[in-house]
Amino acid sequence: MHSSPARPLWHGRALALLGIVLFAFSVRVAVASLSPVIDHIAVDFAMPAWVIGLIGTAPPVCYAIFGILTPRMERRFGLERLVIAASAVATIGLLARGLADSSVTLLLATATIFAAVGVGNILLPPLVKKYFPDRIGLMTTVYSTTMAVATFLPPLIAVPVADSAGWRFSLGMWAVFAAAAMIPWITMLVRERASAGDKVDVETANPQMFGRMWRLPLAWAIMAGFSVSATIAYTSFAWLPTILIDVAEVTPATAGVLLSLFAAMGLPASLLIPGLVARYGAIRPLFGVAVVSGLAGVAGLLWFPTAAPWLWAALLGIAPLLFPLTLVLLGLRARTHEAVVALSGFVQSVGYAIAAVFPFAIGLLHDATDAWTLPLIVLAGVIVVAIPAGVVIARPHTIEDDWERRHGAW
Repeated sequence: MHSSPARPLWHGRALALLGIVLFAFSVRVAVASLSPVIDHIAVDFAMPAWVIGLIGTAPPVCYAIFGILTPRMERRFGLERLVIAASAVATIGLLARGLADSSVTLLLATATIFAAVGVGNILLPPLVKKYFPDRIGLMTTVYSTTMAVATFLPPLIAVPVADSAGWRFSLGMWAVFAAAAMIPWITMLVRERASAGDKVDVETANPQMFGRMWRLPLAWAIMAGFSVSATIAYTSFAWLPTILIDVAEVTPATAGVLLSLFAAMGLPASLLIPGLVARYGAIRPLFGVAVVSGLAGVAGLLWFPTAAPWLWAALLGIAPLLFPLTLVLLGLRARTHEAVVALSGFVQSVGYAIAAVFPFAIGLLHDATDAWTLPLIVLAGVIVVAIPAGVVIARPHTIEDDWERRHGAW
């Protein structure tokens, strides 16, 4: 799909490679490092249930809001400056969270972090498009795998560090990575300013791009695939342990292990899927695997919950392979990095807004029916939405092609 020959990742762009990896790592550890030490924090000050609930709801809400705002900020400041700003805000938020003296200040610091992460989520695909247009699949593999590692690493070490050095250090230490993520981009800006004046982006972004996304079936299809993945992930993290305890009759400890199994299924997906899509265009088969696996996992929980709960958790964990799949498509289904910013902002803002509704709605359905049958059927219905989305996305065209065919010149 790209006419330019592939170059080594580090050839003339080692700083961009380092900057993307550090940025991807810092935005994800910022999310995954808090929940394991909530009990440690509660020893120092009260953690009301409403605060914990808001902290759990904050990520998709912040991601949706800043998915809308980020394309505007990128047009004004440019990709590199915005990465530096997001990293700086994340650094401040992580340090502030480690210094929090009440549940309210902890919540405010966490919201600040999620705002920076929301910006970072949008910027990673266009950064890859701008600096690695010949290596979109490989670079998406690199940063999505980095994010997967950064998701399960904090829970592994947060509690031991909190036990030995205190929860404040356990939370605040991750600020080092957010601060380090600024260094490559600052270096690149200084070099670019010295050689070419104060110009960061070669192309001028069209301020109408984000609005055009709402009128493009391809953008809606990618958003649908993304929202299915996010909905499964957020709903499972909120309710899968409880579902397994209630219907599969496992212990709470086993339910926690099965939730880890669900999450661990994302690592091989992050490693394999971007390359399969970029090199072989294996979009329809991957959508099929996601849908069939997800539906099989739900069916197992509905009809044979006690037979093989580990299998149902693993199958359900395969369905969010749509996440790395849609990430690589953000780069492949747009011609320029400015268009990727607009597409990424639309897909993630709307997708996360939809995903934020379902954990709450699933809980309401369970309370209303006192059973998990209807909530699981709803989750199956969400997974089915990926079928028509995959059909549209698999056609080899870009959002610019889509627009020009329907509305004229881009």
